Parts: sequence; C-alpha cells; structure tokens
Amino acid sequence: MPQGIESYHVAIAIAVIIMIATSIRILKEYERAVIFRLGRFINTRGPGLVLMIPFWIERMQRVSLRVIVNDVTPQDVITKDNVSVNVNAVLTFRVTEPDKAVIEVEDFGFAISQIAQTTLRSALGRAELDDLLSEREKLNQDLGEIIKKQCEPWGVEVQSMEIKHVDLPVDMQRLMAKQAEAERERRAKVVHAEGEFEAAEVLTDAAEILSKTPTAVQLRFLQALVEVSAEKNSTVIFPIPIDLLTPFIQQQDSPTAEKE
Repeated sequence: MPQGIESYHVAIAIAVIIMIATSIRILKEYERAVIFRLGRFINTRGPGLVLMIPFWIERMQRVSLRVIVNDVTPQDVITKDNVSVNVNAVLTFRVTEPDKAVIEVEDFGFAISQIAQTTLRSALGRAELDDLLSEREKLNQDLGEIIKKQCEPWGVEVQSMEIKHVDLPVDMQRLMAKQAEAERERRAKVVHAEGEFEAAEVLTDAAEILSKTPTAVQLRFLQALVEVSAEKNSTVIFPIPIDLLTPFIQQQDSPTAEKE
C-alpha cells in the first residue's frame, strides 16, 4: 500500500475518533446537559445518550439535579440585645432549571453559600438572644423565605435553611446557668409556700370540726399515742385529763368519805 494512502486512512481514523469523542456524551439520571452552539445557548438535554455537533461546534455543561446539603460557615452575629454569638446553619437546595443555573450566575453553589452567610447575619441580628434560643422554628422559616427569593431567579429551589448550632460566650453561659438556677429556686419556694397554705387551710377546718365535738379530741389524742407507741424504743408520757379524776376527787371530799 502506498504511503500516501496509508496516511490518508490514518487521518480519517483520527477524524472519526475526534468526531465521536466530541459528539457523544452519556449523562446519568440525575444529570442534565446545558448545550451551547458556538457560544449561544440552544437547549437542555439528557439524561442518557446525548448527541452533539462534533468538532466542538456544540459544547455542554453538566448540571446535577440532586439535592445539595451545604454546611454554612459559622458566622459571628450580634443579636438585637447586643449579645455576640457564633451561629452556623444547614442549607438544603436543588437545581430545578439547569439553563438558568448556568447562564444567570457564575458558580451557583458558591453564590448561594455567600448569600446564606449574609442572610444568616442580617436576619439573626434583628432577633434577641431569647428568641434565638427558643423560637428557632420561626427563625428558620424566615431564613428560608429570604434566601429563597434571592435564589429563585437562578433556577435554584431552596428547600430549607435551619440553624444548626448557637455557640454562646462562656460568661453568658454562666449567667444563663445562674438565671436558670434562680428560676428553679423561685419555683421551689412558691410550691413550698402553696403547700404550707393548703396545709394551714386543712388544719383550720380540722380544728373547727374538733372544737365542736370534744370527744373527738380525745380520740385523736389516743390515736396519736397508738402511732407513737409503735416505736418500741419510745417513752410515752400519758397525761391524764383532770376531768377523768373529778368524780374520784368529789367522792374523796364527800362527808361519807370523812365518816369512814
């Protein structure tokens, strides 16, 4: 075979290889291809086998449609009541319109991360520390709505943005621990006082009932003696009411007793 014909075949083979390499792409189920023809956007293709005009006349950029979970860098936030805290959050989003995500913004992942950081500082700076610790659900909803409006023109759907951790200064942690301890002590004193008040009311009612029936006083006294005598190592001093001895004293002082 002449050398010229052999070189021709080699050139054709190389051209075929280049054509196949520049015209065939395989995309996974969660991927889409944003196609540009000579620099102009044409359409979005995929998943599966994607055919393009060879020799780099058409180029593509892959975009993943999977949900992305991004850990927002911790931010130093000064709350409305002038308390400095360190807060980080978790951002969840996904691309819904690949063409906008590629055309409207450069590196949409980085852009969303930066917006999440600034939104975290600005939104939490309008809240007080107590709200930051107790009203997280409402704050999370506000954060999600703010960043969702900003990312919607980029074809990105923000599903949620939630506060992950709030790091308080050591001095503030001590003060909050003292406050919680004082609050628990206050509640304990209130409960104790309420118990004493209820006990006083019950004793007052019991005293009124016993005052109407003197015999009940003696019965209660005897019952108390039975309870005390249950302990064998107890010494019981039993006072005898004068009323019980009155008949004997009268009999001793009677004239009949004197004659005897």
